[in-house]
Amino acid sequence: MTTGLIQPVILSGGAGTRLWPLSRRAYPKQFLPLAGTASLLQQTAERVSDPARFHPPLVIAGEAHRFIVRDQLEEAGCRPDRLVLEPVGRNTAAAVALAALMMATRDPASIVAILPSDHMIADEAAFHAALARAGEAAAAGYLTLFAMRPTRAETGYGYIRTGAPLEGLDGAFHVERFVEKPDAATAERFLTDGAHGWNSGMLIFRADMMLTALDRHAPKVLAACRAALAGAWVDLDFLRLPRAAFEAVPALPIDVAVMERTDRAAVVPADFGWNDLGAFASLHTVGAADDQGNVVRGDAVLEACRDSLVIGEDGRLVAAIGLTDMVVVATKDAVLVAPADRADAVRHLVARLEADGRVEGTEHPRAHRPWGSYEDIDRAGDFRVKRIVVKPGGRLSLQRHRRRSEHWIVLHGEATVTVGQRTETLRRNQSTYVPVGETHRLENHADTPLHLIEVQVGDYVGEDDIERLEDIYGRDPD
Repeated sequence: MTTGLIQPVILSGGAGTRLWPLSRRAYPKQFLPLAGTASLLQQTAERVSDPARFHPPLVIAGEAHRFIVRDQLEEAGCRPDRLVLEPVGRNTAAAVALAALMMATRDPASIVAILPSDHMIADEAAFHAALARAGEAAAAGYLTLFAMRPTRAETGYGYIRTGAPLEGLDGAFHVERFVEKPDAATAERFLTDGAHGWNSGMLIFRADMMLTALDRHAPKVLAACRAALAGAWVDLDFLRLPRAAFEAVPALPIDVAVMERTDRAAVVPADFGWNDLGAFASLHTVGAADDQGNVVRGDAVLEACRDSLVIGEDGRLVAAIGLTDMVVVATKDAVLVAPADRADAVRHLVARLEADGRVEGTEHPRAHRPWGSYEDIDRAGDFRVKRIVVKPGGRLSLQRHRRRSEHWIVLHGEATVTVGQRTETLRRNQSTYVPVGETHRLENHADTPLHLIEVQVGDYVGEDDIERLEDIYGRDPD
């Protein structure tokens, strides 16, 4: 039964290549605090947290990011209605189809809002007002998009041309046409003609109307998603989809699959400070600039620099002299230096790193796990030193290693350590030794994080030398 509340659907995907080395494939930009102290994912969840307006969100995420998504939502105080895991990426048509199918089983007329989690919205009041107008159009049977007022001649976005008004629906219009990433001259014209707006990727619809549109224009997407949902199962906090069934879903964006074909496409022109933060130029635009046009994040000292973006992450000091229109990003394991007008080519550089097998191309220096995180301090062929943080209540798997021993030294907190048949409690400056092949486990029963140093010694110290014997998080044994 329709309640008048909007059903948010938060999409958390992404390749993490456009803002490398800040983001990585293992840690895309929605998990980063790029526009405030909270991550973009957390801000998205907060934006739709009012129970007078919204149902609890449905979240659709990649399987590899499941514990990061869960933990960040928990930190933000968000309890999702369901957290659906895609075993492989299949673009937005698949996510929309999954959401429409799931919501239609509850209420075919439910109003669904598809919201990417990697965007910034500066004016939430204007966003809610625009969403209300879009919801009215959706309730009338239209598949409704936002056309964001362009602030520059952007060639990297898709555009929507606003058509005739929708009768009886204030502020909503027919979509006259879609324009995908115009050339510079066309983008300049769109900037001033008043008829074109950026396609934000947000989409509002009635569940049954989207299913009808998918059945007509993308029946293979709909059928494959229906089959995948039929085989889904609940695992801990997640709804998992069978890999083979989901791999059969055609990988299409929803605009190509449906919106460019349907006669029910509508648009609400809006201006709520939207930015997809998809390039370093966007970070420069939203940052607080000094009187020379420089934007600095983290620890950086600039001398005689102009119009540059300089970022020092993870405690790295960046010192720059005489830069003009440059991008400099320093993280714990990588440094990017590029002219501002060439910084978009970073995705090609990441492809080279991946082709060369460089872990810096895909992995973040801090590896996130369901129990906490770790990061490397030092590493060579026969040893590895990590700093490990176990969150309150965190519990590593009962495991053993075939090719390495381990030493644990507690820095902060209280560790419950099992080695073989012995279990003991270690506190600050206490340590233990785990021989090669011995079963062991590390737990944090305290209400504060546990910090420790782990020293691995052996002829192989890779992450795949783990034999899990028991795991509360449902991960694979190896």
